[in-house]
Amino acid sequence: MPPSIIPPSTPQQHSHTSLRRIPKKPRNILQNPQQRPTIKWTPLNTGKSELYLPLTFPTGQTFRWKQTGPLQYTGSIGSNLVSLKQLENDDVGYFFHNEGFASGEAEAGLFDFLNMGISLSELWDGFRACDERFCELAEYLEGARVLRQDPLECLIQFVCSSNNNIQRITKMVDFISSKGRILGSVEGFDFFEFPTLDRLALVSEAELREAGFGYRARYIVGTVAALQAKPGGGVNWLASLRKLDLQEAIDALCSLPGVGPKVAACIALFSLDQHHAIPVDTHVWQIATRYIIPELAGTRLTPKICNRVADAFVSKYGKYAGWAQTLLFIAELPSQKALFPSSFWSSEERGSGKLENEKSRGKLNTD
Repeated sequence: MPPSIIPPSTPQQHSHTSLRRIPKKPRNILQNPQQRPTIKWTPLNTGKSELYLPLTFPTGQTFRWKQTGPLQYTGSIGSNLVSLKQLENDDVGYFFHNEGFASGEAEAGLFDFLNMGISLSELWDGFRACDERFCELAEYLEGARVLRQDPLECLIQFVCSSNNNIQRITKMVDFISSKGRILGSVEGFDFFEFPTLDRLALVSEAELREAGFGYRARYIVGTVAALQAKPGGGVNWLASLRKLDLQEAIDALCSLPGVGPKVAACIALFSLDQHHAIPVDTHVWQIATRYIIPELAGTRLTPKICNRVADAFVSKYGKYAGWAQTLLFIAELPSQKALFPSSFWSSEERGSGKLENEKSRGKLNTD
């Protein structure tokens, strides 16, 4: 998680342990400091309570956005290259780097991607009313928003996430992204339009294995082939899952190679409008047994228990339970937990000194 958000874990060992570097592209004007355009940020007219970028982008929902400055993140939305920045007044500003973009269409795509049609503050008022712990955490984690990503992009990213860690997932996703059309470079990072399904079909399993994907290479190639075989096209098929009930969408996704229930729940939550999808792994299970269903503590995480955990979240938080679970998961990440008062830490965490080290590192990285 979150992916639910995927936390760091020990990656599988394969014969190719390092990912091949993406070939360098021609230097872009955005990298040249003497020709770099002055960024004039357009405000979203929203506050930190609705969107706080550091709690939205680097927490494992997407692996395609890069931090390109203090409180600034850059990525592609369709064919547009856009940067977002948390402004001094806590609003968020946006800037489209590509020339000749259709402003109305690009802005509509940005608002859709950010799920701005959903009021985060209203959701959180409901969560606070039913959960004292959420109420306490929300004070420190406001603005952690769930994105509405392109389903194909989200699917491929989370197939890469299986039994993996964030750093390696990001390298894999960068490699896949590099098969698309380059949009530009910002602060040393190259950005690409995500490759089409037809372009992905040209990438062989051997090429992915050589790039360090291991067993996931077979799943990606198989998933692309399965999507191409869908009547009406794989992109339309994925979009149609937004209209299904959650379990129907999960079952459909699980028919694809390399997609199990947890990965399917991530895709459903982060791209298919299935706001009560709960990606259950050991971390989410531990949160549930600690704060929601303690009677399951010590049980083995079987498919039946996964369903009970998901049901418990939905029972407590309602039809947007996935959004609540996302915040509770972020709260357990060491980098975020270190920012809480020590009263939130367990005695083991206080004794180990790990969170104190994270807090010191966080102070160094606040800019």
